[in-house]
Formats: sequence, structure tokens, C-alpha cells
Amino acid sequence: MSSAGQATLTGERADLVQALDKHRALLLQTVRGLSDEQAAQRTTASELCLGGIIKHVTAVEKRWAEFITVGAAAMGRWDDESAVQAYLDGFRMQPGETLAGLIEHYQAMARRTDDLVAEFPDLDDSHPLPQAPWYEPGASWSARQVLLHVIAETAQHAGHADIIRESLDGAKTMG
Repeated sequence: MSSAGQATLTGERADLVQALDKHRALLLQTVRGLSDEQAAQRTTASELCLGGIIKHVTAVEKRWAEFITVGAAAMGRWDDESAVQAYLDGFRMQPGETLAGLIEHYQAMARRTDDLVAEFPDLDDSHPLPQAPWYEPGASWSARQVLLHVIAETAQHAGHADIIRESLDGAKTMG
């Protein structure tokens, strides 16, 4: 999924992109061959659906890539109901959304993230994390820490997707 120029990456940056691409590919393999209706279907006790996972991982990658460049302002607000509802809607396919469209957005975001990894001057550059109950007060994350977080979150959601897909039609991506 990497940009054509990513072949020239070496060392740590190449390793980060390669790890992220591996989990992106597993996630996309999980949704291969599904209809929009199947991608929107909940198959477990969770509120998650496969299209919603693609949508969420795209938003996660976008938000954290922006954090690398601009800091906590990229993370949005959590102190009003409309922001919370928008976050929750990010896990669901909305009317008019298609799996193909969600995948297209995800792949475009992946290319932007890969370009950021290639071009960002220093992976040690850091920003303070926003105030939120799930972040350690006063903590800062470097670009490297953010990328490791995105890799972990993508891998975790690829696992969720595998369970949902197996519940949907018995297909197993990772098993």
C-alpha cells in the first residue's frame, strides 16, 4: 500500500512503514469480497462492523498524523455531545457510504502517512498529549511513539475485523 517512493526508505522508517503496511493489508484482506450490506452488518455483541472498522482506522491514522505535525489541536474535543456522537458514528457505516469508498479513503490516508514517515525531519520530535482521562497527565509523545501506537491500533482492529468476518460468513483472515 506504500507510495512508490517508499521503496527508498531504509532503517527505522522502512521498518515502521513495513509493520504498518502488514497490518493494513491484513485488515483489507478481511473485507475482501464483501458487499456494502455485509460490511455494515454487526455480527457480534460489539457495535463494530467491518466498514466501521475501516472508517475508524482511517480517522485514527488521520488524527495521529496531524498530531505529529501540529500537536494536540489535531485530536479534537471531547467535551460536547456532538463530538462524542461524531466519534461513535465513526465506527458505523452511514447511509450512502460504501465499502469501496471507505477503502479508497483508507488507502489515500495510508499514502499520506507513509509520505509523512519518509519526509518528517525527526522522529524524536514530540508534542504534549491532550488532556484526556486515557492519557498520562503531562505526557508527550514523539512521532515515533505515535507511529508505534498507530501500528498497534491497526493490528488490534485487524484482529477485531477477523472475528467479525468469521462471525459473518466463516471466513478467517488470520487463522
